[in-house]
Amino acid sequence: MIGCAECLGRRPSTAPLRDVIKNLTVRPTSFDFVTPSQICLFIPSFGDGGVGRTFVHLANGFSAHGVATSLVVNQANIVFANRLDPSVERVVFHGRNDLALEQELQKYLSTNRPSVVMTGQGRDDVIALKVKKKLRDSGIKFFLRVGTSLGARTERKHRFWWSRWLFQYRQRRLFSQSDGIIANSHDAAADLSAFLDVPLERIRVLPNPTVAPDLPDLAHRPVDHPWLQPGGPPVVMGMGRLGRAKDFPTLLRAFARLRRERVCRLMILGEGRQAEKLKNLAVELGIQNDFDLPGFVDNPYAFLAKASLFVLSSLWEGCPNVLIEALAVGTPAVATDCPSGPREILAGGHYGRIVPPGDAEALAEAMAATLDNPPPAEFLREAVRTYTIENSSRAYLEFFGLSHA
Repeated sequence: MIGCAECLGRRPSTAPLRDVIKNLTVRPTSFDFVTPSQICLFIPSFGDGGVGRTFVHLANGFSAHGVATSLVVNQANIVFANRLDPSVERVVFHGRNDLALEQELQKYLSTNRPSVVMTGQGRDDVIALKVKKKLRDSGIKFFLRVGTSLGARTERKHRFWWSRWLFQYRQRRLFSQSDGIIANSHDAAADLSAFLDVPLERIRVLPNPTVAPDLPDLAHRPVDHPWLQPGGPPVVMGMGRLGRAKDFPTLLRAFARLRRERVCRLMILGEGRQAEKLKNLAVELGIQNDFDLPGFVDNPYAFLAKASLFVLSSLWEGCPNVLIEALAVGTPAVATDCPSGPREILAGGHYGRIVPPGDAEALAEAMAATLDNPPPAEFLREAVRTYTIENSSRAYLEFFGLSHA
Protein backbone atom coordinates (compact mmCIF):
# COMPACT_ATOMS: atom_id res chain seq x y z
CA MET A 1 0.00 0.00 0.00
CA ILE A 2 1.30 3.47 -0.81
CA GLY A 3 0.56 6.15 1.75
CA CYS A 4 -1.20 9.45 1.30
CA ALA A 5 1.76 11.18 -0.33
CA GLU A 6 -0.14 14.44 -0.62
CA CYS A 7 -0.45 14.38 3.15
CA LEU A 8 3.03 13.11 3.89
CA GLY A 9 4.98 15.46 1.68
CA ARG A 10 7.35 13.11 -0.10
CA ARG A 11 7.59 10.49 -2.79
CA PRO A 12 7.35 7.02 -1.25
CA SER A 13 10.30 4.71 -1.65
CA THR A 14 10.37 3.25 -5.14
CA ALA A 15 11.59 -0.13 -3.90
CA PRO A 16 8.10 -1.49 -3.08
CA LEU A 17 6.90 -0.40 -6.50
CA ARG A 18 9.35 -2.42 -8.56
CA ASP A 19 7.46 -5.68 -8.30
CA VAL A 20 4.19 -3.87 -9.02
CA ILE A 21 5.58 -2.06 -12.03
CA LYS A 22 6.95 -5.24 -13.55
CA ASN A 23 3.41 -6.62 -13.60
CA LEU A 24 1.93 -3.58 -15.27
CA THR A 25 1.74 -3.35 -19.03
CA VAL A 26 3.74 -0.42 -20.40
CA ARG A 27 1.97 0.78 -23.52
CA PRO A 28 3.92 1.44 -26.71
CA THR A 29 4.90 4.92 -27.80
CA SER A 30 3.30 4.11 -31.15
CA PHE A 31 -0.40 4.50 -30.46
CA ASP A 32 -1.82 2.29 -33.22
CA PHE A 33 -2.53 -0.53 -30.77
CA VAL A 34 -3.79 1.45 -27.80
CA THR A 35 -7.47 0.84 -27.06
CA PRO A 36 -9.41 4.06 -27.78
CA SER A 37 -10.81 5.67 -24.64
CA GLN A 38 -13.64 8.09 -24.03
CA ILE A 39 -11.69 9.96 -21.34
CA CYS A 40 -8.01 10.83 -21.43
CA LEU A 41 -6.52 12.03 -18.14
CA PHE A 42 -3.36 13.85 -19.17
CA ILE A 43 -0.95 14.27 -16.27
CA PRO A 44 2.72 13.98 -17.29
CA SER A 45 3.50 16.10 -14.20
CA PHE A 46 2.05 13.18 -12.21
CA GLY A 47 3.85 13.35 -8.89
CA ASP A 48 3.54 12.24 -5.31
CA GLY A 49 0.84 14.70 -4.28
CA GLY A 50 -2.91 14.88 -4.10
CA VAL A 51 -3.40 15.55 -7.81
CA GLY A 52 -1.79 12.26 -8.81
CA ARG A 53 -3.86 10.31 -6.35
CA THR A 54 -7.04 12.15 -7.38
CA PHE A 55 -6.51 11.29 -11.04
CA VAL A 56 -5.88 7.62 -10.26
CA HIS A 57 -9.05 7.50 -8.17
CA LEU A 58 -11.05 9.20 -10.94
CA ALA A 59 -9.65 6.85 -13.57
CA ASN A 60 -10.70 3.87 -11.47
CA GLY A 61 -14.14 5.38 -10.89
CA PHE A 62 -14.74 6.14 -14.57
CA SER A 63 -13.74 2.61 -15.51
CA ALA A 64 -16.02 1.15 -12.83
CA HIS A 65 -18.88 3.09 -14.44
CA GLY A 66 -18.08 1.40 -17.76
CA VAL A 67 -16.31 4.37 -19.40
CA ALA A 68 -13.06 3.53 -21.18
CA THR A 69 -10.32 5.67 -19.62
CA SER A 70 -6.63 6.26 -20.23
CA LEU A 71 -4.14 7.80 -17.82
CA VAL A 72 -1.26 9.47 -19.67
CA VAL A 73 1.92 9.86 -17.62
CA ASN A 74 5.69 10.08 -18.02
CA GLN A 75 7.47 6.81 -17.36
CA ALA A 76 9.36 8.17 -14.37
CA ASN A 77 6.26 9.45 -12.57
CA ILE A 78 4.20 6.46 -11.49
CA VAL A 79 4.00 6.79 -7.72
CA PHE A 80 0.38 5.63 -7.48
CA ALA A 81 0.64 3.00 -10.23
CA ASN A 82 -0.20 0.16 -7.86
CA ARG A 83 -3.54 1.84 -7.09
CA LEU A 84 -4.56 1.93 -10.76
CA ASP A 85 -7.21 -0.59 -11.79
CA PRO A 86 -6.05 -2.96 -14.58
CA SER A 87 -9.03 -1.87 -16.70
CA VAL A 88 -7.54 1.62 -17.02
CA GLU A 89 -5.20 2.14 -19.95
CA ARG A 90 -1.86 3.43 -18.67
CA VAL A 91 -0.12 5.26 -21.51
CA VAL A 92 3.51 6.25 -21.07
CA PHE A 93 4.93 9.29 -22.86
CA HIS A 94 8.71 9.57 -22.99
CA GLY A 95 9.14 13.25 -23.85
CA ARG A 96 11.82 15.01 -21.84
CA ASN A 97 10.44 18.52 -22.37
CA ASP A 98 7.15 20.28 -22.97
CA LEU A 99 7.52 20.37 -26.75
CA ALA A 100 8.14 16.62 -26.96
CA LEU A 101 5.14 15.94 -24.72
CA GLU A 102 3.02 18.24 -26.84
CA GLN A 103 3.96 16.32 -29.97
CA GLU A 104 3.21 12.97 -28.32
CA LEU A 105 -0.15 14.17 -27.06
CA GLN A 106 -1.13 15.51 -30.48
CA LYS A 107 -0.28 12.19 -32.09
CA TYR A 108 -2.10 10.23 -29.40
CA LEU A 109 -5.28 12.31 -29.61
CA SER A 110 -5.26 12.31 -33.42
CA THR A 111 -5.13 8.51 -33.36
CA ASN A 112 -7.52 7.76 -30.49
CA ARG A 113 -10.02 10.66 -30.54
CA PRO A 114 -11.34 10.49 -26.95
CA SER A 115 -14.41 12.52 -26.04
CA VAL A 116 -12.70 14.29 -23.14
CA VAL A 117 -9.21 15.36 -22.09
CA MET A 118 -8.73 16.57 -18.52
CA THR A 119 -5.63 18.07 -16.88
CA GLY A 120 -4.93 19.13 -13.31
CA GLN A 121 -1.51 20.80 -13.22
CA GLY A 122 -0.46 24.17 -14.62
CA ARG A 123 2.24 22.80 -16.90
CA ASP A 124 -0.06 20.08 -18.24
CA ASP A 125 -2.85 22.61 -18.82
CA VAL A 126 -0.57 24.63 -21.09
CA ILE A 127 0.55 21.59 -23.10
CA ALA A 128 -2.98 20.26 -23.56
CA LEU A 129 -4.45 23.58 -24.70
CA LYS A 130 -1.64 24.08 -27.23
CA VAL A 131 -2.62 20.70 -28.69
CA LYS A 132 -6.29 21.71 -28.63
CA LYS A 133 -5.47 24.73 -30.77
CA LYS A 134 -3.51 22.60 -33.25
CA LEU A 135 -6.28 20.01 -33.55
CA ARG A 136 -8.82 22.78 -34.21
CA ASP A 137 -12.35 21.38 -34.57
CA SER A 138 -11.53 17.88 -33.37
CA GLY A 139 -14.70 17.43 -31.31
CA ILE A 140 -12.55 16.63 -28.25
CA LYS A 141 -13.49 18.64 -25.15
CA PHE A 142 -10.67 19.93 -22.93
CA PHE A 143 -11.34 20.45 -19.21
CA LEU A 144 -9.06 22.05 -16.63
CA ARG A 145 -9.33 20.96 -12.99
CA VAL A 146 -8.10 23.29 -10.25
CA GLY A 147 -7.36 21.73 -6.88
CA THR A 148 -6.36 24.81 -4.87
CA SER A 149 -7.43 28.39 -4.19
CA LEU A 150 -5.45 29.85 -7.06
CA GLY A 151 -5.99 33.49 -6.17
CA ALA A 152 -5.11 33.06 -2.48
CA ARG A 153 -2.08 30.96 -3.38
CA THR A 154 -0.87 33.55 -5.89
CA GLU A 155 -1.13 36.33 -3.31
CA ARG A 156 1.18 34.42 -0.98
CA LYS A 157 3.65 33.02 -3.53
CA HIS A 158 4.19 36.12 -5.72
CA ARG A 159 5.69 38.88 -3.61
CA PHE A 160 5.63 41.65 -6.21
CA TRP A 161 2.50 43.12 -7.77
CA TRP A 162 3.88 42.89 -11.31
CA SER A 163 4.65 39.18 -10.84
CA ARG A 164 1.11 38.55 -9.60
CA TRP A 165 -0.35 40.58 -12.47
CA LEU A 166 1.67 38.68 -15.09
CA PHE A 167 0.72 35.28 -13.67
CA GLN A 168 -2.93 36.33 -13.46
CA TYR A 169 -2.91 37.59 -17.06
CA ARG A 170 -1.45 34.32 -18.33
CA GLN A 171 -3.92 32.24 -16.36
CA ARG A 172 -6.89 34.21 -17.68
CA ARG A 173 -5.77 33.63 -21.26
CA LEU A 174 -5.15 29.96 -20.59
CA PHE A 175 -8.47 29.17 -18.92
CA SER A 176 -10.45 31.09 -21.54
CA GLN A 177 -9.37 28.47 -24.10
CA SER A 178 -10.79 25.50 -22.17
CA ASP A 179 -14.19 23.87 -22.72
CA GLY A 180 -14.87 23.67 -18.99
CA ILE A 181 -13.36 24.49 -15.60
CA ILE A 182 -13.65 22.27 -12.53
CA ALA A 183 -13.06 23.27 -8.91
CA ASN A 184 -13.16 20.98 -5.89
CA SER A 185 -14.97 23.31 -3.47
CA HIS A 186 -17.38 26.23 -3.70
CA ASP A 187 -14.91 28.59 -2.03
CA ALA A 188 -12.20 27.56 -4.49
CA ALA A 189 -14.64 28.22 -7.34
CA ALA A 190 -15.47 31.69 -6.00
CA ASP A 191 -11.77 32.44 -5.60
CA LEU A 192 -11.10 31.22 -9.13
CA SER A 193 -13.98 33.24 -10.56
CA ALA A 194 -12.64 36.43 -9.01
CA PHE A 195 -9.06 35.65 -9.98
CA LEU A 196 -9.86 34.79 -13.61
CA ASP A 197 -12.66 37.33 -13.95
CA VAL A 198 -15.01 34.68 -15.35
CA PRO A 199 -18.67 34.05 -14.40
CA LEU A 200 -19.04 31.68 -11.49
CA GLU A 201 -21.55 29.67 -13.55
CA ARG A 202 -18.73 28.67 -15.90
CA ILE A 203 -16.96 26.83 -13.08
CA ARG A 204 -18.40 23.48 -12.01
CA VAL A 205 -17.80 22.36 -8.41
CA LEU A 206 -17.25 18.59 -8.21
CA PRO A 207 -16.30 16.61 -5.09
CA ASN A 208 -12.85 15.13 -4.61
CA PRO A 209 -12.70 11.32 -5.05
CA THR A 210 -11.03 10.91 -1.66
CA VAL A 211 -12.68 7.98 0.11
CA ALA A 212 -11.61 4.72 -1.50
CA PRO A 213 -13.45 1.44 -0.84
CA ASP A 214 -10.45 -0.01 1.00
CA LEU A 215 -10.06 2.94 3.37
CA PRO A 216 -11.85 1.25 6.32
CA ASP A 217 -9.63 -1.83 6.00
CA LEU A 218 -6.46 0.28 5.87
CA ALA A 219 -7.61 2.33 8.85
CA HIS A 220 -8.12 -0.76 11.02
CA ARG A 221 -4.66 -2.21 10.46
CA PRO A 222 -2.28 -2.19 13.45
CA VAL A 223 0.60 0.28 13.85
CA ASP A 224 3.76 -0.25 15.85
CA HIS A 225 4.22 3.29 17.16
CA PRO A 226 4.20 3.13 20.99
CA TRP A 227 2.12 6.32 21.30
CA LEU A 228 -0.81 4.78 19.41
CA GLN A 229 -1.28 1.69 21.54
CA PRO A 230 -4.46 1.34 23.68
CA GLY A 231 -4.41 3.05 27.04
CA GLY A 232 -1.93 5.80 26.22
CA PRO A 233 -2.44 9.58 26.51
CA PRO A 234 -4.46 11.30 23.76
CA VAL A 235 -2.54 11.91 20.53
CA VAL A 236 -3.18 15.00 18.43
CA MET A 237 -2.35 14.32 14.77
CA GLY A 238 -1.24 16.61 11.98
CA MET A 239 -0.38 15.56 8.43
CA GLY A 240 1.09 17.25 5.42
CA ARG A 241 4.11 18.48 3.58
CA LEU A 242 6.29 20.34 6.06
CA GLY A 243 6.07 23.67 4.30
CA ARG A 244 4.58 27.09 4.71
CA ALA A 245 1.05 26.29 3.54
CA LYS A 246 0.34 23.84 6.39
CA ASP A 247 1.47 26.33 9.10
CA PHE A 248 2.61 23.66 11.55
CA PRO A 249 4.39 26.24 13.76
CA THR A 250 0.94 27.51 14.79
CA LEU A 251 -0.10 23.93 15.58
CA LEU A 252 2.97 23.48 17.81
CA ARG A 253 2.24 26.73 19.66
CA ALA A 254 -1.39 25.71 20.13
CA PHE A 255 -0.32 22.28 21.38
CA ALA A 256 2.09 23.88 23.88
CA ARG A 257 -0.87 25.77 25.36
CA LEU A 258 -2.94 22.58 25.43
CA ARG A 259 -0.10 20.61 27.06
CA ARG A 260 -0.02 22.99 30.01
CA GLU A 261 -3.55 21.89 30.92
CA ARG A 262 -3.45 18.12 30.24
CA VAL A 263 -1.27 15.16 29.39
CA CYS A 264 -1.29 14.65 25.62
CA ARG A 265 1.05 14.21 22.66
CA LEU A 266 1.47 15.71 19.20
CA MET A 267 2.49 13.74 16.11
CA ILE A 268 2.91 15.18 12.61
CA LEU A 269 3.28 12.81 9.65
CA GLY A 270 5.16 14.31 6.74
CA GLU A 271 8.48 15.45 5.35
CA GLY A 272 9.72 18.74 4.02
CA ARG A 273 12.03 21.69 4.42
CA GLN A 274 10.65 22.77 7.79
CA ALA A 275 11.44 19.56 9.69
CA GLU A 276 14.42 20.98 11.59
CA LYS A 277 12.61 24.25 12.19
CA LEU A 278 9.73 22.39 13.82
CA LYS A 279 12.04 20.29 15.98
CA ASN A 280 13.83 23.42 17.17
CA LEU A 281 10.51 25.14 17.88
CA ALA A 282 9.39 22.14 19.94
CA VAL A 283 12.52 22.52 22.10
CA GLU A 284 11.92 26.25 22.42
CA LEU A 285 8.34 25.60 23.55
CA GLY A 286 9.39 22.84 25.94
CA ILE A 287 7.26 20.15 24.29
CA GLN A 288 10.03 18.09 22.66
CA ASN A 289 9.28 15.03 24.82
CA ASP A 290 5.64 15.04 23.72
CA PHE A 291 6.26 15.80 20.01
CA ASP A 292 7.13 13.29 17.32
CA LEU A 293 7.87 13.75 13.63
CA PRO A 294 7.96 10.20 12.20
CA GLY A 295 8.24 11.34 8.59
CA PHE A 296 6.71 9.18 5.87
CA VAL A 297 4.62 6.14 6.84
CA ASP A 298 3.24 3.51 4.47
CA ASN A 299 -0.29 3.56 5.87
CA PRO A 300 -1.16 6.99 7.34
CA TYR A 301 -4.84 6.01 7.61
CA ALA A 302 -4.08 3.54 10.40
CA PHE A 303 -2.21 6.27 12.28
CA LEU A 304 -5.02 8.75 11.70
CA ALA A 305 -7.71 6.35 12.90
CA LYS A 306 -5.90 5.80 16.20
CA ALA A 307 -5.42 9.49 16.99
CA SER A 308 -7.75 11.25 19.41
CA LEU A 309 -7.88 14.41 17.31
CA PHE A 310 -6.81 15.59 13.85
CA VAL A 311 -5.87 19.25 13.35
CA LEU A 312 -5.64 21.06 10.01
CA SER A 313 -3.69 24.28 10.66
CA SER A 314 -3.27 25.41 7.04
CA LEU A 315 -3.00 28.94 5.67
CA TRP A 316 -4.49 27.86 2.34
CA GLU A 317 -5.86 24.68 0.74
CA GLY A 318 -8.11 23.66 -2.14
CA CYS A 319 -10.22 20.90 -0.64
CA PRO A 320 -7.98 19.14 1.90
CA ASN A 321 -8.16 15.39 1.40
CA VAL A 322 -6.62 14.66 4.78
CA LEU A 323 -9.47 16.44 6.57
CA ILE A 324 -11.95 14.32 4.61
CA GLU A 325 -9.95 11.18 5.48
CA ALA A 326 -9.92 12.05 9.18
CA LEU A 327 -13.70 12.27 9.24
CA ALA A 328 -14.01 9.13 7.08
CA VAL A 329 -12.11 7.07 9.68
CA GLY A 330 -14.16 8.61 12.50
CA THR A 331 -11.46 10.85 14.01
CA PRO A 332 -12.67 14.23 15.37
CA ALA A 333 -11.17 17.25 13.62
CA VAL A 334 -10.44 20.93 14.14
CA ALA A 335 -9.51 23.13 11.19
CA THR A 336 -8.56 26.67 10.30
CA ASP A 337 -11.00 28.69 8.22
CA CYS A 338 -8.46 28.97 5.42
CA PRO A 339 -9.24 29.34 1.73
CA SER A 340 -10.61 26.94 0.86
CA GLY A 341 -12.45 23.73 1.72
CA PRO A 342 -12.46 23.28 5.52
CA ARG A 343 -15.60 25.36 6.11
CA GLU A 344 -17.41 23.47 3.37
CA ILE A 345 -16.27 20.02 4.53
CA LEU A 346 -17.16 20.75 8.16
CA ALA A 347 -20.49 22.35 7.16
CA GLY A 348 -19.67 25.67 8.77
CA GLY A 349 -18.61 24.04 12.04
CA HIS A 350 -21.35 21.42 12.31
CA TYR A 351 -18.90 18.51 12.04
CA GLY A 352 -15.89 20.16 13.67
CA ARG A 353 -14.70 23.44 15.14
CA ILE A 354 -13.26 26.10 12.82
CA VAL A 355 -10.82 28.82 13.92
CA PRO A 356 -9.01 31.71 12.18
CA PRO A 357 -5.71 30.81 10.48
CA GLY A 358 -2.60 31.60 12.49
CA ASP A 359 -4.45 31.96 15.82
CA ALA A 360 -2.71 29.58 18.23
CA GLU A 361 -4.87 30.55 21.20
CA ALA A 362 -8.16 29.91 19.38
CA LEU A 363 -6.79 26.67 17.96
CA ALA A 364 -5.77 25.45 21.44
CA GLU A 365 -9.23 26.23 22.82
CA ALA A 366 -10.91 24.34 19.96
CA MET A 367 -8.60 21.37 20.45
CA ALA A 368 -9.38 21.22 24.18
CA ALA A 369 -13.12 21.51 23.64
CA THR A 370 -13.09 18.73 21.04
CA LEU A 371 -11.03 16.39 23.20
CA ASP A 372 -13.45 17.01 26.08
CA ASN A 373 -16.51 16.29 23.95
CA PRO A 374 -15.63 14.32 20.79
CA PRO A 375 -18.43 13.76 18.23
CA PRO A 376 -19.49 10.15 17.48
CA ALA A 377 -17.51 8.45 14.72
CA GLU A 378 -20.58 7.63 12.61
CA PHE A 379 -21.70 11.26 12.79
CA LEU A 380 -18.32 12.30 11.36
CA ARG A 381 -18.41 9.70 8.59
CA GLU A 382 -21.76 11.07 7.46
CA ALA A 383 -20.07 14.38 6.67
CA VAL A 384 -17.93 12.94 3.86
CA ARG A 385 -20.17 10.47 2.06
CA THR A 386 -20.19 12.78 -0.96
CA TYR A 387 -16.43 12.33 -1.34
CA THR A 388 -16.40 8.64 -2.26
CA ILE A 389 -14.78 7.60 -5.53
CA GLU A 390 -18.11 6.26 -6.78
CA ASN A 391 -20.03 9.51 -6.12
CA SER A 392 -17.27 11.78 -7.38
CA SER A 393 -16.65 9.90 -10.63
CA ARG A 394 -20.39 9.84 -11.36
CA ALA A 395 -20.56 13.62 -10.92
CA TYR A 396 -17.64 14.09 -13.31
CA LEU A 397 -19.26 11.85 -15.93
CA GLU A 398 -22.47 13.84 -15.74
CA PHE A 399 -20.55 17.06 -16.28
CA PHE A 400 -18.70 15.50 -19.23
CA GLY A 401 -22.00 14.32 -20.75
CA LEU A 402 -20.94 10.68 -20.47
CA SER A 403 -23.24 9.52 -17.68
CA HIS A 404 -25.26 7.41 -20.12
CA ALA A 405 -22.29 5.11 -20.64
